[in-house]
Formats: sequence, structure tokens, C-alpha cells
Amino acid sequence: MSSIFGNKIKVSIFGQSHSQAIGVTIDGLPAGIKIDFDELQAFLSRRAPGNNEFSTPRKEADMPEFVSGLVDKTTCGAPLTALIFNKNQNSSDYKNIMDIPRPSHADYTAQVKFGGFQDVAGGGHFSGRLTAPLCIAGGIAKQILKQQGIEVFSHISSIKDVKDDEIDKVNPDLALLTKTVNKPFPVINDIQGEKMKETIILAKNNLDSVGGTVECIVTGVNAGIGEPNFDGLENRISSIIFGIPAVKGIEFGNGFDSTLLYGSENNDEYYYDNEKIVTKTNNCGGILGGISNGMPISFKVAFKPTPSIAKEQNSVSFKDKKNTKLVVKGRHDPCIVLRAVPCVEAAAAIAILDLI
Repeated sequence: MSSIFGNKIKVSIFGQSHSQAIGVTIDGLPAGIKIDFDELQAFLSRRAPGNNEFSTPRKEADMPEFVSGLVDKTTCGAPLTALIFNKNQNSSDYKNIMDIPRPSHADYTAQVKFGGFQDVAGGGHFSGRLTAPLCIAGGIAKQILKQQGIEVFSHISSIKDVKDDEIDKVNPDLALLTKTVNKPFPVINDIQGEKMKETIILAKNNLDSVGGTVECIVTGVNAGIGEPNFDGLENRISSIIFGIPAVKGIEFGNGFDSTLLYGSENNDEYYYDNEKIVTKTNNCGGILGGISNGMPISFKVAFKPTPSIAKEQNSVSFKDKKNTKLVVKGRHDPCIVLRAVPCVEAAAAIAILDLI
């Protein structure tokens, strides 16, 4: 099913952008895990809409209501289910979408797949709104992993052609990363961050949008986590990452840049450090043969520009079977990368917790 991820920890996400509620069920969590709700809400607030000029003006508190799986804020072994009730829908903005699909959205493919019965309001169950329940599961997974010494950090790596400083993949500065993820605009280099903001505002003022990349690093994962072939660590992370709308690519370690190097330049040479085997570089991103090698897990995720833009575009009418023009209404992010940062962390945490 499209809504379920995981082998040991099964995560099921449900709802639509403008349905009464959206939610998540997590099955397989160990009993006895106490959840810090303040920490979870702070994590969800990083993704929530309507908090700044770089995101959609749709305002949602995204406060989850847990209806099963907890006793005194502690997991009890039963499936955990949480709901987020939608409070600020405006479905009338989407009436014309049933007939005229938005370019680069799932409107046309949903029409083919579901024969016109799909929920078009806000993108239905294709909407980025569904990353809110993903972040509930991921925020809980992050808390469990942190208790085991594993931490997940992300930052905006680029917006269009403006790049942030990269994370040290061998010895990441945890204090710097903690500071970075808690910034309203999570970049390492604030000067570059201001340039990114200018790029987003310029696109917004031109009735357009921009995309970018998110860099993620996971520390504290021991060697030996993952499986060869189809259940590899890269495979599982990639699978759930592509459950985040607008993702168009992922690369681990040096990724595509490794194609520019000689093997002697790209290989990560081993050495002993206090009886622990480590590598001098981390071009592989901490994964070899689908299995963690004990170095930080590092990857980047590419997000396309938000397809809902206010400029007039060419499309078609299903009803009239003619070419036509479309002006997209509604409230949309000029750049989704900012709000995608915690979603990447959530997805990575869920995948790693499942494998562990």
C-alpha cells in the first residue's frame, strides 16, 4: 500500500489536505517509551505552515491529538494513532482543478488513476500537508534514537543556485548542527541564508517559485545496520524520502560528484582510532553494500520548485478536450525547502529506527 512504510516499525499515514483530519498510525513501537510532547511539538512547529513570508499563509497549529497507544504519555505496546484536525481549509480555491490540471502537479495522474473521484482540494492525499503526520512519527523516532546516542540533523543546503556551507561528513560539529536546526531559517552560513531569502522573495514577487536541496547527517549509528541488496540502508532511506512530495533526487556521500573523481580520490581509507576502525574521508556517506560502516550517514535531497505558481500557464480541459489557460488560486509556498528540512529528518529517523 502507498500509505504504509516499514518492516518492524510500520507507519501508516492517512487523510487529505482539506479533510476533517489527517493522521498517522505507528505499529511496532516498543512499550515503555516516554514521549516528550514539548519536544515533539517544537519539532512539528518547524514544519507547520504560516509562520513566515517564505511559506504558505495557510495557518495551522498542527497540534496532534493522540487517540491510542499511550498511557501517561508512555507507549503501551498497542498501535499508536495521532490525529491533526485541519482548521484553515479553503476548498473553493480548487474548484477549477477538477477540470484543468495544474502543470507538474499530480492532478492529471490522479485523474487517470482514480477516474475523477479523487479529492482535488489542496492536492488531496498527494499534498505536502501529509508531511505533518510523517513528522509526528519521525519526531517520536528521533526521540527514541537519541536515547540510543543517535542524532539526526538537517539544514538547507541550497536554494536555487545559492549554496550553504557543507557539513563536515567525518567529524560533524554537533553543537553547530544543534544551533543550525533550531534557527528560523536553518543554514550554517547566515550570510548565504540572507541571499537565499532574497532569492525566494524575488521569485514570490514574480509570481514564481524556486527549489533547492536539504543536506542531512545522522551521527551515532554503529557499523552493521542495514541489509544487502533490496533492504539496504540507502534503499530504505530513499524509499521513505520519496514519500515527501516534490522530492526529485537523493544522493549519498559524494553522490554524483564521485563520478568526477578517480577511485584513488573517492575511496575512503581505513585506520584505527583507539581500537575503532574509521575512515579518513566519508565520500560513501557512511554506507557500504547497503550497511552502515560506523561513520556519519550523509545524504542530500533535491526538491523541485513549488509547481503551484500564480503565473498564467498552459493546460488542458478534461471536459472540453481543448487546450486552455490556467491561473492557480489558493495559498502556496514560494519555496517548500524551508519546511521540508524537518520532513527529511523525520523520514531518515523512521527508516533507521525500523532497521535497528
